[in-house]
Amino acid sequence: MEVRPKRILIADDEPDILEIVSYNLGKEGYETYTAKDGNEAIERAKQLNPDLIILDIMMPKKTGVEVCRILRTQPLFQDTLIVFLTALNDDASHIKGLETGADDYVSKPISPKVLVSRVNALFRRIHKEDGKTLKIGNISIDPVRFIVSIDEKEVMLAKKEFELLFLLGSKPGRVFLRNEILSQVWGTDVIVGDRTIDVHIRKVRQKLGVDCITTVKGVGYKFEI
Repeated sequence: MEVRPKRILIADDEPDILEIVSYNLGKEGYETYTAKDGNEAIERAKQLNPDLIILDIMMPKKTGVEVCRILRTQPLFQDTLIVFLTALNDDASHIKGLETGADDYVSKPISPKVLVSRVNALFRRIHKEDGKTLKIGNISIDPVRFIVSIDEKEVMLAKKEFELLFLLGSKPGRVFLRNEILSQVWGTDVIVGDRTIDVHIRKVRQKLGVDCITTVKGVGYKFEI
């Protein structure tokens, strides 16, 4: 059965941002839709039932926070992922947004790479919470038990090794940038060097005994069989 692309609704009153965000998420295979103010965002959300909604906080008619609050009161949007775009970087604004029901923040001015990375991370998180095992060729990656199996034989990886493999395996064939890997596996609050990735990649390759992680010189890594 064919799986439909994830739907993403982007609401912002700046046409340039709508275009940039739609273009970059579209390149990742997402199905994107747009709204130019808070009222339109609510109406389009009801029409589309998107998997994720990106809301500019400072929108006309209704702010992103107001839109988020309204949507979260409706059963249809209880579990919908919501991300705020904001130029407000103070703790009070972030806390208010999270209390309203946002899942993440992306600061303006927008870095398309960062935004795409955060969106991918949110969907991977949901994928893990759903307990769905990744199966690529003869390799299975179980996010619930943190176990990797090759031809049904279990391979034990350390937590970061597993998270690194799961990240790469979530999109086979896609090149993950080194900075993106550091951000998604180790987080932005932890300072680690580039050699950290190389060491973990080497350990994963050794433990798997399968040549499934390719180095893209000067760029990053990708998973392929």
